Amino acid sequence: MIKGADTDTVFLSQLLLSDFRYSETCRELMAILTKHRIPFHFLSGAKDIWCRDYMPIQVSKDRFVQFRYEPSYLKPYPEYYTDPDFVCTENGIVAEKSNIILDGGNLVSWSDKVIMTDRFFDENPDYSNKAKLVSELENQLETEVIIIPQVKMDYTGHADGMVRFVDESTLIGNDRDLEYQYWTKEMNVLLEENGLDYIDIPFFEYHLKKYPLNAIGCYVNYLEVKNLIVVPIFEVEGNKDREIKNIFKKTFPDRIIETINFNEIGYYGGLLNCVTWTVQSDPRVRS
Repeated sequence: MIKGADTDTVFLSQLLLSDFRYSETCRELMAILTKHRIPFHFLSGAKDIWCRDYMPIQVSKDRFVQFRYEPSYLKPYPEYYTDPDFVCTENGIVAEKSNIILDGGNLVSWSDKVIMTDRFFDENPDYSNKAKLVSELENQLETEVIIIPQVKMDYTGHADGMVRFVDESTLIGNDRDLEYQYWTKEMNVLLEENGLDYIDIPFFEYHLKKYPLNAIGCYVNYLEVKNLIVVPIFEVEGNKDREIKNIFKKTFPDRIIETINFNEIGYYGGLLNCVTWTVQSDPRVRS
């Protein structure tokens, strides 16, 4: 199906290495993966670096579903649109087709459930029945779908900048005391309804006139592969880097925790989960 994917593997857009804006950080990430013997490969045929969004969703070892990649936020910038079919063909990836519009960055998963924001409904206006849309997605992904509120100020509305799974009953995510009150209120209700615990982690906003949509300050957008977690740090004024390192070591005591300054890429609105597409040898097994 995918060469080199008999073990958990990280895929990156070739542009991440070839574009001078990102190449230094890319090489640092490659060094971390090499250090911990994590296989990685570069995807050809992409027009931007955010491969998480346009690549298929892995359902089982040999089953992938390619959703329609038509994000509303990208419509003004057609030059950055990547054709998923072309990338899959170029890289020998076979995936089933879905008529549902979905970005990979708006899906965070555990073995038996996924979390998405309600931006999912905004991106699929042809489905007037939301329950039917969710049911169809659950059938395609063979798992439970939990919908959480989006942060309306986030132009992508993606879940991977807000929450991630620690285990089957615990999330780690942006500090609810620092988030918008409407989001925190709705999120607390959903946590109780779904029997989920929540670990609050700090984040901060870093305002740059040149990069108004930067992602600097968002620690939850990390890379998780096998027993390795790579967390972005920022080393700028107001950072929570030291606190974050301690929180991750405490939260994931059995994992290897590495950090990387990801500002070079964060300026452009995404971080580690955004620029990676991970393929697992068995996505149904999580520990």
